[in-house]
Amino acid sequence: MTEGGPIQIAGGGLAGLSLALSLRSAGIPVQVTEAGQYPRHRVCGEFLSGRGLEILGNLGILAQCQAAGARMASTVCFATPRQLGVVRPLPEPALCLSRHRLDALLASEVASRGGVLRTGIRVATGTLGAGWVRATGRRIATPGAACRWFGIKAHATGVPLSADLEMHFSPGAYVGLCRLDADRVNVCGLFRRRPGEPESMAGSILDRLRGPAHTLLRTRLQDAHFDPASVCSVGGLDLRLPGVHSQGELVLGDAIAMIPPLTGNGMSLALESSDLATGPLADFARGRRHWIDACREVQRRHHEAFSRRLRIAGLLQRLLFLPVVPSLLFRAIPNDGFLWRALFAATRA
Repeated sequence: MTEGGPIQIAGGGLAGLSLALSLRSAGIPVQVTEAGQYPRHRVCGEFLSGRGLEILGNLGILAQCQAAGARMASTVCFATPRQLGVVRPLPEPALCLSRHRLDALLASEVASRGGVLRTGIRVATGTLGAGWVRATGRRIATPGAACRWFGIKAHATGVPLSADLEMHFSPGAYVGLCRLDADRVNVCGLFRRRPGEPESMAGSILDRLRGPAHTLLRTRLQDAHFDPASVCSVGGLDLRLPGVHSQGELVLGDAIAMIPPLTGNGMSLALESSDLATGPLADFARGRRHWIDACREVQRRHHEAFSRRLRIAGLLQRLLFLPVVPSLLFRAIPNDGFLWRALFAATRA
């Protein structure tokens, strides 16, 4: 075979940077082109569980993450607007680290291992061609969708928590509160806006993030001090199952599909998608595999690894936005350890 050469990655988020690290570990020349700069805040739960922890360890950067302030989460609590559930142990520990620090750490590591990193450059849309990987993040929801999802995130101090992770559900939204280092808490929410509802219906971004009046979430955040530099939002989120990609196109992370944030598995899915793509891409770069064949193999691996968990997560998301389901489910979970472990595992395998 005569195909091969360096791998070009469009997008320097978790998926793109972790792929670059994996390929550099295999001795493959790689270049990452990122539209933004580092460090930067991203709308993200900043909660990593599942295989993502193993992959960070395999990349040799888990110790750096811990030195950058990462902490382990071991407990979770679910809440409705008026009721706080019991504190439960997570079936497996999770790592919590600000994307502001994690992305910068990964970018620095790519450069130190001989990868080329270009920032402030946006790659054109469309099929990129052989040797190019698209890791440019979420798909944009199509106009006319039944509802529009948007996310908001900010760091805050002075937030009392009952568990390392609290998930607060209310009609049309859920907000996760996750302990970071020191006294900081990541406050990140997903919100639904139906067609016809005005953009300004929620007031300011932070008002929306604090939740409705007279709710447990509002009480949690009433004395919070938000870091203005950390406040960010993103709209037009597409939570549908993966679409059909063009022949010869290779995509990673949220560009495949965005798993509902309530699962706490989005960061891991990005890392896993890159890990699954490394072998076929390395074969292409060494001239051992044609590009189309490499793309097909990566798509097969992604389908096998992600299709079931994406379907289950999508169903769970729809159920939790029905009026009475959160209260019923959270009553059942504390009394049924098997149900809790099963739901957790189903969104990770």
